[in-house]
Amino acid sequence: MIFAIPFPSIDPVIFEVGVFAVRWYSLAYLAGLILGWMYMKRLCRRTPPVCTVTDVDDFLVWATLGVVLGGRLGIVLFYQFDYFMANPAKIIAVWEGGMSFHGGFLGVVVAAIWFTRRRNIDPLRFGDLLGCVAPIGLFFGRIANFINSELWGRAADVPWAVVFPTGGPEPRHPSQIYEALLEGALLFAILFIFSRFDAVRRRPGLLMGILPRARFLYWLLGVRDHMGPMAVAADVCRRCVLHLARLAQAAGLKCRRRKRSAMFCVPALRTTARSRSKTGWRRASAIPSTAII
Repeated sequence: MIFAIPFPSIDPVIFEVGVFAVRWYSLAYLAGLILGWMYMKRLCRRTPPVCTVTDVDDFLVWATLGVVLGGRLGIVLFYQFDYFMANPAKIIAVWEGGMSFHGGFLGVVVAAIWFTRRRNIDPLRFGDLLGCVAPIGLFFGRIANFINSELWGRAADVPWAVVFPTGGPEPRHPSQIYEALLEGALLFAILFIFSRFDAVRRRPGLLMGILPRARFLYWLLGVRDHMGPMAVAADVCRRCVLHLARLAQAAGLKCRRRKRSAMFCVPALRTTARSRSKTGWRRASAIPSTAII
């Protein structure tokens, strides 16, 4: 006998006023942005200094646009391109759900790069702050996915399997809850502990690189299923490529930063006529072998 948990009767719409509806999905995004903004303000006060509290306040608007626009474009381009091409009016129907983590991530990355360039902020250190707050949004987003009965897992016979309204009669893994606990709560705790060490904070890009690695490992052992084994294999391959692209992007930013630092490092000149004189040589000898301009 297979035991299964019936899907809880939760209305995706919290309340409606005329044509205006407040959904759990939109509330999850709002909670992730606000709590992430509050936590990021706390992180930016630590050493070494990355940005000011005012910078974090201003970036909230940039991050909101990046998440919403990038997340929606991601679901359109990566996952349901044929559907939205046949129904282009549905592209702007964000209130009906359908947001891609990868698209939202890329949207925030573009917004962060543009923002840090305008404010003259180190992008890797700023990315570390974003990496620490990202699990908050992941947690609430996956809870909203569970309420919407989407992104459910493979058929399972475990005692905690759930019969989803959109998943057929078979009990399935509640993969949304797995991701909320692993990529949300657990990853937040790990980054919270690491971010308290000064040595970790002084290595730009280290905290930011933990997030894509954690998601990549999860998807290698993923339990999602929507359309059968072939679709799952294609989905995993696509996500692996996207995660590898994110890893390459982080590595590229780090290499670019090192290259940029090396451009300002030149050998000191010791062969001028003045340096050969007795007085000049002593003056030149006080210059280290590598001078930073």
